[in-house]
Amino acid sequence: MKLLRYGPRGQEKPGVLDASGAIRDLSGVISDLDSATLAGGDLAKLKGVDPASLPKVDGSPRIGACVGGIGKVICIGLNYSDHAAETGAAIPKEPIVFLKATSAVQGPNDDVRIPRTSKKTDWEVELGVIIGKTAKYVSEADALSHVAGYCVANDVSEREFQAERGGQWTKGKSCDTFGPIGPWFVTADEVADPQDLDMFCDVNGKRMQTGNTKTMIFPVKHIIHYLSQMMSLHPGDVIMTGTPPGVGLGIKPTPVFLKPGDEMHLGIAGLGEQTQKLVAD
Repeated sequence: MKLLRYGPRGQEKPGVLDASGAIRDLSGVISDLDSATLAGGDLAKLKGVDPASLPKVDGSPRIGACVGGIGKVICIGLNYSDHAAETGAAIPKEPIVFLKATSAVQGPNDDVRIPRTSKKTDWEVELGVIIGKTAKYVSEADALSHVAGYCVANDVSEREFQAERGGQWTKGKSCDTFGPIGPWFVTADEVADPQDLDMFCDVNGKRMQTGNTKTMIFPVKHIIHYLSQMMSLHPGDVIMTGTPPGVGLGIKPTPVFLKPGDEMHLGIAGLGEQTQKLVAD
C-alpha cells in the first residue's frame, strides 16, 4: 500500500492511493498514520480494505509528512562510499549517527526555508525507513521485520552550521523545514529489496544526484541492528540512511549551494517524488 497524510498543516488526514493514483480517505478506518497507529497495530486493519470502497478525495490537496507523531529522526552520515570520497572523508568503520530535530519534518512539497544566516544550504536525497514495532537488541536477520515502510527523504543540510561552527552535525541538519518526507509511506511488503532502489535529485532541472541503495556502506538491516544495540527504536521513528554522491558541497572546484528561488526535485523508484522551492526565512 501507498499510504499518505493529506490536508492543511496540523490537520492532516490519513489516505491511501488507489490503483488509478487517486487519494482515498482512510479516516473512517484509522484516525491517523502516526506513531500511535503503528504502535497499536492498526495498519493490520488496512489489509482487507479495498481502496475503491473508500471516499475519493477531490482536487489536489496538500500532502503532509507521510507519518506523524515521530519520536525521533535518526540519520546516518557518509553511508555511500562515493559520497564519502567526494567530501574528502574516510570510509567510516561504523555508522556515523546523528539526530535531526523532529521540528524539521514537513510535507514533501512544502517550501524549504533558508535560515537567515545560512551560506551553505545543501540537498541530500535519502531512503527513509519508518519503524513499525519496537526494536531493541535485534539481530541483522530479524531487523527488517521491524520496518513498517519506506519513503523518500530530503536531508537538507546547512554545511557551515554542520561542520564549521564547532560541535556536532545536528545543528546543521535541524533547521525548520529541513526534513521533507513522503509523499507516500510505502508498506514494507511492497519493497522487495531496500538495497536495490534507484534514486535521484535534480536542482533547477539539472540532475545532480544519481544513485542506488545497493552502494550503501551499511545496509538498512545493519543500521537497524546497530542502532538497536544503543537505543530502542519505537513505532513511528524515522531513519534517514545516507545520500549518494552529487551534493553541492562535493562540486569541484567550487561548491554550489542553494539560494531563494531554486527548486529541488527528488525521488526513489517505487517510493514517489517530491519537489521543494527554496525561500528566504
